[in-house]
Amino acid sequence: MTASTAAELGDPGSKQLRKSVAASAMGNATEWYDYGVYAATATYLTDAFFPGELGTLGTMLGFAVSFLLRPLGGMVWGPIGDRIGRKAVLGTTILLMAAATGAIGLIPSHASIGVAAPILLILLRVVQGFSTGGEYGGAATYLAECATDRKRGFFGSFLEFGTLAGFVGGSATVLACQLVLGSDAMHDWGWRIPFMIAVPLGLIGWYLRTRLDESPVFEEVAEQEKTPPGGLREVLTTYRRETLTLIGLVVALNVVNYTLLTYQPTYLQNTIGISESTTTAMMLIGQLVMMVVLPFFGGLSDRVGRRPMWLVSLIGLSVLALPMYWLMGQGIVWAVIGFIVLGLFYVPQLATISSTFPAIFPTHVRYAGFALGYNVSTAAFGGTAPLVNEAVIENTGWSLFPAVYMIGASLIGLVAWTFLRETAGTSLRGTEVPDVETPDPPVSDAAVTNTAVLDPITDTAVLDPVPNRGPDAEDSGPAPAKAPV
Repeated sequence: MTASTAAELGDPGSKQLRKSVAASAMGNATEWYDYGVYAATATYLTDAFFPGELGTLGTMLGFAVSFLLRPLGGMVWGPIGDRIGRKAVLGTTILLMAAATGAIGLIPSHASIGVAAPILLILLRVVQGFSTGGEYGGAATYLAECATDRKRGFFGSFLEFGTLAGFVGGSATVLACQLVLGSDAMHDWGWRIPFMIAVPLGLIGWYLRTRLDESPVFEEVAEQEKTPPGGLREVLTTYRRETLTLIGLVVALNVVNYTLLTYQPTYLQNTIGISESTTTAMMLIGQLVMMVVLPFFGGLSDRVGRRPMWLVSLIGLSVLALPMYWLMGQGIVWAVIGFIVLGLFYVPQLATISSTFPAIFPTHVRYAGFALGYNVSTAAFGGTAPLVNEAVIENTGWSLFPAVYMIGASLIGLVAWTFLRETAGTSLRGTEVPDVETPDPPVSDAAVTNTAVLDPITDTAVLDPVPNRGPDAEDSGPAPAKAPV
């Protein structure tokens, strides 16, 4: 990597960093566009593929089954990304995701081909799960390694902006089709259109990713003559604490995430009796509010640290989940308010995922560790959340169960939080676990080009006398206070 390229990646106003943010967020948006469409079309998918009394459970099973392959995808894509680089894996996973999502819109219904219809749906969801197993961890790792240390939270929040943009885009596409085509046409064939739109979205994301440079942090380690061993065995033996901490945090993150963003439309329609279009519109309002505040919370984490953000979020959700779900049952307006309140307390987690989770691991196992821990926890607790919520409500009639489930997950997250190291403002370079208590790694010959900055007068690359300090560090104020570990 040339000094000028490294300087561009380290310059928060540079074209290269903007490209990195856009390409990472686009892949995440494509992934979550599918989840948004699947959630918003759940009633149509039930009619098309799972007719019968247990149809809704079949649709939720179709959602959950894709998560069974996510850990396998993480086991495959993560070590590959640590070995050959982040960029190549990200270009492949986005194409697989888009192709599988588009193909769902082409499956004949149960009325046409019988049991083969739900089987094909399940198979395509498996392909989506396998590709997603490498997508999210890779995108978060790549973006965290390209962003400057002092503004990693701010830039990382745009990956989650892509998450909500994809989810909102999927929900908005379904709503537009509902308004234009009407209920009968949507049930007959209109539900297919949103799925097929994923194909051009994926192609745009793939094009953006082919024009990226490799992560400078990865290249620095790859250029070293001797590097520590990597792979899944190293993650599971040397970095057990880090892996278990990640798994615990992801339990809290994803139970809340998939309950609020994926199961909520079905909950509002079946349990509270709100209409399809009203539910979709309500979800859009809440998610748009969350999108607006994401960069603010990401930037705030750069100043106060990641640990305080997670602590406030986990305690807030534990305290407010029950009263807010009770409030949702009092009418449409109250449902919107309850959803927004819970969403705002969830955002501090969402905004700091890509600045917190990659920093749990050192460079040589970062992709593998993130992909493994994140996807195992997501498969067990995230993707199954809609299925668990629906099954309990159907069998017990207890409409407040989703709130209790969120509280339990948040308490698990609080236990994991006690083991989380503070990493705001610290370097991700090197092969040691990042921590504010640990000095930055020394600058090796291979790393010199990665500490270049742009001279504001000559507009040329020069060496930064303070390694790993972003070019913006002079104006960014003091580093965050050290939080207890």
